[in-house]
Amino acid sequence: MDTVRTAVGALPRPGLRERKKQQTRDALVRAALDLIVTRGYDGTTVDDIAAAVDVSQRTFFRYFASKEEVALFVPGLAEQRITEAVRARPRDEAPLEALRRAVLDSWDAIGEAVGRLVPMELHMRVYRVIESTPALLAAHLRRSAELEEELAAIIAEREGVDVDSDPRPRILVAAFGGVIRVAERLWSAGDDLSEEALRELMRTCLDHVGPALATNWRTDASLNRPHQT
Repeated sequence: MDTVRTAVGALPRPGLRERKKQQTRDALVRAALDLIVTRGYDGTTVDDIAAAVDVSQRTFFRYFASKEEVALFVPGLAEQRITEAVRARPRDEAPLEALRRAVLDSWDAIGEAVGRLVPMELHMRVYRVIESTPALLAAHLRRSAELEEELAAIIAEREGVDVDSDPRPRILVAAFGGVIRVAERLWSAGDDLSEEALRELMRTCLDHVGPALATNWRTDASLNRPHQT
């Protein structure tokens, strides 16, 4: 991740040079997302982003390796918060509940971290661009796979198992990641692109995991219906 993993206020205030560097980085992120939402990912170039902040292309590459990296920088902040939240969950929670609570209970903290960098509405609109842009979606899914590996290692450590010999942490995290992807797809295809709508979809989908895996989906009427031949 691009940000230091530390509690807010645990480090001294950065010096003037570091603050200026952070301001430039943040300005590049905001400019990139504004342009991507307005022109589309393919219609936005690194030169466009640099020009919007009045810096050179060389300066852009001091902060980001590619257009893809700057486009996915904000989701990376959310991913970092989730991993931190999973690590902080009580050890007596079942693994699935720890993942569920980590996402739902850290939602406000994620929103605050994102909101300090870009307007939440812009962040939400970028998610729709990600879903509709093959190159960005592929990168997002690749990063999601990396996040799943990290989460599987955290779950394995907290449960006292070996992630390489015990398949359960990876199976659990893969199922959990699939639920998140379902919520994202439903949200991006809907009419309500608000943060609240995505949060509620996340909650609904996560609440369905246990019943979907452990119960019979058929109603009494369908159980009594004759088989079609």
